[in-house]
Order: sequence, then C-alpha cells, then structure tokens
Amino acid sequence: MPSILERSINSSPSSPPPLPPAPVVVPTAQEPNATSPDFSPVCPGFFYDAVLVVSAALFVLFLAYHAKRNLKKLFNGRSHVMISYYALLWVVSLLNLAWCSLQAWQCTPGSETGWNILSLFTTSGLLCMEISLVAFLLQGNYANGLEALSRTFRVTAIIIGVDILLKAVYVFGFRVPLFFDVGSTHRVKWALWSIHEIVITAVYSFVLFIRFSKWTEELPPRPAFYRYIVVMFVINSVALLACMLAGIGAGFGTWYL
Repeated sequence: MPSILERSINSSPSSPPPLPPAPVVVPTAQEPNATSPDFSPVCPGFFYDAVLVVSAALFVLFLAYHAKRNLKKLFNGRSHVMISYYALLWVVSLLNLAWCSLQAWQCTPGSETGWNILSLFTTSGLLCMEISLVAFLLQGNYANGLEALSRTFRVTAIIIGVDILLKAVYVFGFRVPLFFDVGSTHRVKWALWSIHEIVITAVYSFVLFIRFSKWTEELPPRPAFYRYIVVMFVINSVALLACMLAGIGAGFGTWYL
C-alpha cells in the first residue's frame, strides 16, 4: 500500500505551465517621423487650390487676350529688350499656372521630386524676371540695345545660378522641405526663407536710398520705376516679417515639444 506521503504527493495539484515570454516591440524607422510635424506635409484644401488656380489662369487669359496686339507692337518696334521680356513673362506665367494647378503633388507619394523641381524652376523664374527688370532699369538712359540686354542677363544668370544651386543643395542634399506646406516647427526652412527675403529687401532699400542721395542722377527719370520699387519693397518687407514670425513660432513649437 502506498504510504501517506506518497498519497499526498499524488493528490497535490500539478504546477501551472510557464507563461510565454512577452513579445518584444521593436520600433520601426518610420515611427520618429510619424508624429514629427517637420516631415508631414499639410495638404492644401480645395478653396486654397481654387484661389491659386483661378488667379493664375486669369492672368494667363489676360496675356492671351492681348497677345495679338502685343505681338504686333513688338514686331513693329523690333525691340530685342521688349521681345525678351515678353517671352520671359509668358514662360514665368505658364510655370506659375502649372505650380498652382499641381498643389496636390505635395501629398502624392512619389511626387516629391517633381514638386521640388517644379517649385525650384518657378521661384527661380519669378526671381529672374524681378532681378533682370530692376537691373535693366537701373542702367537709366544707357539701357538700350543688345549690349545692355546681354549685360543685364549675364548678371542675372550668375545670381539665379547661385540661388538655384543653394536651394538644390538644401532641398536634395539636406532634405530641407523648402517648397512644402509643412508644420511650423521646421526652423531651418524659415531661417533660409528669412535670409532670402532679407537680401531682396536690402536691394530695394538700397535703390530707395540712392533715390534720395547725391547719386540720384544715375537712376532712370521714370516715376513708374520708383512706384514699382516702393511696391516691391513693401511686398518683400511683409514677406520677411511673415518668415521671421514663422521662424519664431517654430522655435517656440520645438521648445514646447
């Protein structure tokens, strides 16, 4: 017969099976960027796109409506300066219309490179027209003929080339989202745009300073030229203030996060 000790051992409940090990959660490489506002483009809304497309399309239609009369004047006047600027105006206007119409590329996977290239050429085209026009008008009464036009576009090409190179390095090299509507905490983006606006605003400020100095005779005696300078100075000053405020907000946002 089994002893009392053996009966007690056999009647004791069996020990529970060991628990399985807890699963180990390995963070993926996408998790840090999933909640980062710096790399999450804000998709523009329908009304935002509509305002951009309608305004750009209306300007192109305005150019097309007056194209026949303008071309007739250009061919009759045979001015290489006016023909060049009229062709540049059409190129920049069409680029701007394409940029306004393709805002959805910001949120389309695989379209980041195309959007950056289109934005780079559009902004560079606008800057080229702005710089070349001011540089040409600053030559005053000497601004005529192919020599003045070639000198103007040589200087403009150097400036635009440096601008494109720097932007391409930051966009494609350092992955700075210069042309994306991203969150307001990307301080590098707003710092670069602030420097860009500071340089342009300083140029217009310098032209206005010359207007009231002893070198005012060197400027063209055209009232429309000074009105253009004042308007562009105000626009770029507002843009500079907006970039600086966005940069300050980015600093506070980063500190808060």
